[in-house]
Amino acid sequence: MKNKRNKNSGNIDTRLVHNGRNPEEHFGAVNTPVYRISTVLHSSVSDQSRARENPDSFITYGRHGSPTSKAFEETVADLEGGYKTIAVGSGLAAICSSVLAFVKAGDHILVCDSVYSPTRRLCELHLKNFGIETTYYNPLIGKNISDHFKPNTRIVFTESPGSHSFEIQDIPAISEVCKPLGIKVLLDNTWSAGYYFKAFDHGVDVSIQAATKYYVGHSDAMLGSITTNKETYDQVRETSRILGYHAPPDDCYLGLRGMRTLSVRMQQHEKNALEVAKWLEGREEVHKVLHPAFESCPGHDIWKRDFTGSSGLFSILLNPVPDKLVNMMIDELELFGLGASWGGFESLVLRTQLTRKIADWDNKYPCVRLHVGLENTNDLIEDLKNGFRHLIQS
Repeated sequence: MKNKRNKNSGNIDTRLVHNGRNPEEHFGAVNTPVYRISTVLHSSVSDQSRARENPDSFITYGRHGSPTSKAFEETVADLEGGYKTIAVGSGLAAICSSVLAFVKAGDHILVCDSVYSPTRRLCELHLKNFGIETTYYNPLIGKNISDHFKPNTRIVFTESPGSHSFEIQDIPAISEVCKPLGIKVLLDNTWSAGYYFKAFDHGVDVSIQAATKYYVGHSDAMLGSITTNKETYDQVRETSRILGYHAPPDDCYLGLRGMRTLSVRMQQHEKNALEVAKWLEGREEVHKVLHPAFESCPGHDIWKRDFTGSSGLFSILLNPVPDKLVNMMIDELELFGLGASWGGFESLVLRTQLTRKIADWDNKYPCVRLHVGLENTNDLIEDLKNGFRHLIQS
């Protein structure tokens, strides 16, 4: 059977199509099948012992992975540019595993103030109960984050851009001051999908994906991934296993299927989002467009330097109007579905209220987050026009 291509060669768009596929091992099947397993049988005690000593090279137990999950992990690791990837059941599971791998009672962590709200809840409701202190920092702080270091600081948790306010952080500058002190830099890299930002080229130790979003790409599976450098892999993998996290094989299959078209979808999301965002920038109802590709977005120059593109998610700040009219505008939309998450083929809208610990966010400008899907942009703009009628009438 013909399958001799070097899987580490070629453009990433080509590798996304071919990585994680070994037809000769699966009766010629183009896609790695779904393996639903718990118990794995071994031919001898020595065979079982060898597998336990090399868990990444053998299938030992369903919770520790399957050929399906390993194919997904291989593909993600290559895309992200890391050492290895660990698949888990959600983006939040990926965040929890990554953070808990490096902290213990009495430790201190730094978290960007634009962070995903469940990450904030992890810090404030759970880590605090275990005696772990969290300090929030301004996402635009760059190398001056060192001013907040303590002798017991263990990690800096970054998210660039923030998934509601879209500030871009200077990840290389943060990494540069962390490395000499052994402070680990964790990045929620979901917005770029690892396609538009190469975390490990910029000094990150652990890159986290809510694979539910762009990797799955069809809003029909829950999945997360943790990609690490060589130094941190064993620690993160062991923590993930102790916590009982794993990724269901069916969801890994859907994630891997989605990654086959990731490059074309990301490029179309970028194109569509920029068209819609530029139209919104010219509307009198809009105070500001929060999109990293726009000069007005905080950290835009860093985005130009470090990123190779942009995804389909951004926010707009409306000029002050009563909340009732904002809600009426959203309710009027037909193509923009009202729902949490993003990264699927469909467009979404979410009314958001931003929380800040260290800097005031002026909530007089209503914030609406948009995920621009794969629909025709003329249709999406018409949909927004219909919704904006409620704001014009005000």
